[in-house]
Amino acid sequence: MTDAALVARLKQGEVQAFQAVVRDFQPRLYAFLLRLTGRPAIAAELLQETWLSLAAEAPWLRDDTTLAAWLFTVARNHHLSHRRWSVLDGTRLAELLGREEGRRDEHTPESAAIAGQAQARLEAAIAKLPLKYREAVLLVAVEQFEPSEAARILGITPEAFRQRLSRGRAELRPLLDEDAS
Repeated sequence: MTDAALVARLKQGEVQAFQAVVRDFQPRLYAFLLRLTGRPAIAAELLQETWLSLAAEAPWLRDDTTLAAWLFTVARNHHLSHRRWSVLDGTRLAELLGREEGRRDEHTPESAAIAGQAQARLEAAIAKLPLKYREAVLLVAVEQFEPSEAARILGITPEAFRQRLSRGRAELRPLLDEDAS
């Protein structure tokens, strides 16, 4: 179903449309929030706030709304609000577990272990990036948004996003090299 059709159904208050959006976007949004927060409970709470926002705002969505961009923008904004209002305990993001299981039938146990270690190193390195670079890298590399759409999600110009993504990638390289040592 197209975004336009789904948005039209959401605007009419169709429960099935809301359930379809939750089913389609919950895993991606949760993974995004988990990578931003590093805490499953907080990610789950922010995800619920995102769904509450959708329920509250659905009647007023624009007909041309791109649901993925809208949802990731709302999720990010909830994360930023949480960061502003939470008391920081001084700990940084912990190394995250791999988020998806690959097709195991294509891998030997050894290659699966190596891939898992590489995934864990990448997750840990991304977690060490400053938030503005982490967001850019996650939106493009993990969530596969086009840079122009990711810029809209972050509320910055495409040029500013390209710079942020470039700097994020540049900061990521030494972190990966450091973790490999």
